[in-house]
Amino acid sequence: MKNYFKYMAILALGIVSCEPELENSIEDGDFYTSGEADFSNYVALGNSLTAGYADGALYLSGQQNSFPSILAEKFSAVQETGEFIQPLVNDNAGGLLLGGNQITQNRFVLAVGANGPSPARYTGAQPTTEVSNKFAGPVNNMGVPGAKSYHLGAPNYGSVAGVTAGTANPYFARFSSSESATVLQDALAQDPTFFTLWIGNNDVLGYATSGGVGEYQETETNPALYGEGDITNPVIFNAVYGQLASSLAETADGVLINIPDVTSVPFFTTVPNNALALDAATATQLTQYFQAVSGVLTQVLIGQGVPAAQAQALAGQYAITFNEGPNRFLIDTPVTQTNPLGFRQMTQEELLVLTIDQGALASGYGSVQFTQSVGEVIAILQAGGMPTEAQVNTLFGAVSGIDDKDVLDNDELANIKDATTKFNNSIQTYADQFGLGYVDANALLTQLDNGGITFDGGSVNSDFVTGGAFSLDGVHLTPRGYAIIANAIIDEINTTYGSNVPKANVGSYGTVTLSQDVQ
Repeated sequence: MKNYFKYMAILALGIVSCEPELENSIEDGDFYTSGEADFSNYVALGNSLTAGYADGALYLSGQQNSFPSILAEKFSAVQETGEFIQPLVNDNAGGLLLGGNQITQNRFVLAVGANGPSPARYTGAQPTTEVSNKFAGPVNNMGVPGAKSYHLGAPNYGSVAGVTAGTANPYFARFSSSESATVLQDALAQDPTFFTLWIGNNDVLGYATSGGVGEYQETETNPALYGEGDITNPVIFNAVYGQLASSLAETADGVLINIPDVTSVPFFTTVPNNALALDAATATQLTQYFQAVSGVLTQVLIGQGVPAAQAQALAGQYAITFNEGPNRFLIDTPVTQTNPLGFRQMTQEELLVLTIDQGALASGYGSVQFTQSVGEVIAILQAGGMPTEAQVNTLFGAVSGIDDKDVLDNDELANIKDATTKFNNSIQTYADQFGLGYVDANALLTQLDNGGITFDGGSVNSDFVTGGAFSLDGVHLTPRGYAIIANAIIDEINTTYGSNVPKANVGSYGTVTLSQDVQ
């Protein structure tokens, strides 16, 4: 099977090694200053990106290298601070248990197999973190993997009993102060002096990673009616986010972080949509097949009473030409009057998800499944005959378009862009309204996808596995990537609050983990 991951010439040791560490030029703690900010009791609110989630799981070393943990360490260099408490899991396996039964998967590691390095689920240890064993609070890192904006103010979101029923979040249930407490209530109860808020990614991410099979809820204003893969109504997002920001800003300074364009992460940029590599003979065969499809459909439509010119125009869209070398895959679409066969070739902008079955792609998924029966129909056509209705269905049915769940088409990309823009406008508006810092994570992650970001001793980019910024799930960051985020926040703090907080040495943080203890 052809592997489309960007693994070419990977030197495994080079992937995971740290760059040379260059210290800050001044180490005297008296030089640094908090300026107008007070970091003595820092609380971070958000989702998986705040929690330190990476490689498809929440595990110990990931939490220890979360961006809030990095920030807390740097804050302690400028003033006396309280202990920054995180709801640490027990191990580096990554899974969670409920009643002794595993309910979330172990983390990914990079394993070297017959086809080279690739991500695989870690099996070197069993998870030992039991959700029902409450972590004793209070907790400074209130990052809750899976949380959407409206979840932070939702009662019972941290109910252990609700986890079984599917109405609560197991990550919050581990450390919520009570079954009915909200994330925001628990954060405010700590009387934070400084906060970061990075929430909203999941309000669009689930839609994207599911291939846009959910709905963009542009009119529905009740989040209780939303599906897991739906995009939050922008009006609801604006109202919810405003409540979060105003409640936190009432007594504390802080930084709001906007939402990245989720389509710029490796989950959507790793598998190219033009990876249908053909030799000259196969390209000719496919071109002739689609010419046959177009010709037969023209006759079928004419037979149904469609005027000849209209029939030829409708059928002409299926006369797809293929060339030797890379070609774009075919995708399924809804059957409509303008697309009666329900498929088309992908456009340049459309994206495939990382989780697509690449073995299937190598076996005709996204192209045509040629069988003996299909060949017989083509032979009839080449001899000047007209196939039967059953044979026509066999001919048309040979197209194996990529399912909606595996692709983001232009309409779905437009929904994601529209929602992200509206969400980020809300976030920036509230940052301005409450005099808070504002970090443009959208621009930062776009930069990672367009050449990368340099630091003392090296650089990182969004290339899957090799780029250094993103973990093996293709969505969440590595410790090095989280250090990049932490430094962007520190830059904003220093600008907004007149502080002089030292930045993290990005090269001292790791990337992906190698292991052969896999499934």
